[in-house]
Amino acid sequence: MSEYIFYVTVGNIEEAQRISRTLIEEKIAACVNIIKDINSIYTWKGKVENEVEHLLLIKTTEEKCSKLIEKIRKIHSYENPECIGIKIDKGSEKYLNWIRNVVD
Repeated sequence: MSEYIFYVTVGNIEEAQRISRTLIEEKIAACVNIIKDINSIYTWKGKVENEVEHLLLIKTTEEKCSKLIEKIRKIHSYENPECIGIKIDKGSEKYLNWIRNVVD
């Protein structure tokens, strides 16, 4: 079994908390960290945008990745939300076991 960290940006803190709570309550994620006030510069519909967003760092297992991506697509307010998963190659085995046990 592998564990993943997903990066998801949101436009306001209320949405960050709502999405985080949903993922935890539905046991899709073991933990979500909310990093407030990041500056995002990106191209959207042909225009360069510069926005303050919040970043969610979501810890889950490989088995929950598809469910997480689908849930973000359904409950996120953005038309095309960022949802990027990165496999955890190294980490505290005790912590990684905790992630597995929480989302099981």
